[in-house]
Amino acid sequence: MSLLRVHGLQISYGGINAVKGIDLEVNEGEMVALIGANGAGKTTTLKAICGIVPARAGKVHYKGCDVIGMPSYALVERGLALVPEGRGVFGRLSVEENLDMGAYTRRDRAAVKADLARIFELFPRLKERRRQTAGTMSGGEQQMLAIGRALMGAPRLLLLDEPSMGLAPLMVQRIFDTIRKVASEGVTVLLVEQNAKLALEVSSRGYVMESGLITLSDSASALLDNPQVRQAYLGE
Repeated sequence: MSLLRVHGLQISYGGINAVKGIDLEVNEGEMVALIGANGAGKTTTLKAICGIVPARAGKVHYKGCDVIGMPSYALVERGLALVPEGRGVFGRLSVEENLDMGAYTRRDRAAVKADLARIFELFPRLKERRRQTAGTMSGGEQQMLAIGRALMGAPRLLLLDEPSMGLAPLMVQRIFDTIRKVASEGVTVLLVEQNAKLALEVSSRGYVMESGLITLSDSASALLDNPQVRQAYLGE
């Protein structure tokens, strides 16, 4: 079943066409990678899906409804969460306060408390530092916090924008191990990631985006074996 279906999406900044009419689909329970070079339009696409930037044309169907024009907070309430590029934690708030902010649309307080315990299981370091100010944490710890905050919204679809950016290899592995675990528990994931090899290794399908267009789509294994992808994105 299709959870997210994007059709003919166009996004412009001034006179620049950043996204030029793309189609993509994410089915319930899938992890799908969207890879491409800097400036390809990947982040802009995620922002349009979340209602952060307006679309010039096209449709975004989430859970069967066209959500173009719907405010971001309403999409969060419907189970769509974004972990933004650069993490975007609330630097002056504590770890626990950041996580509480992730659940601000929810009224099921007992379930929120259970989810907080679950986040601390996924990220023991966050539990150790629950009182620490988020802005004083390392980049990897802030990435854990950003993912945890998004999960506190009980998302059905999780959009991840460059989760490995600026992190040491060991921390990248920890983050991706957690992303795999979250996906295995039933959360559908659309992953934007410059580390194409890592993104395709954890995903079932993938799309390649170049200059605002989807130029390739296939199973993740086929894209890993594709000579064009290997040369352009895998350094081979």
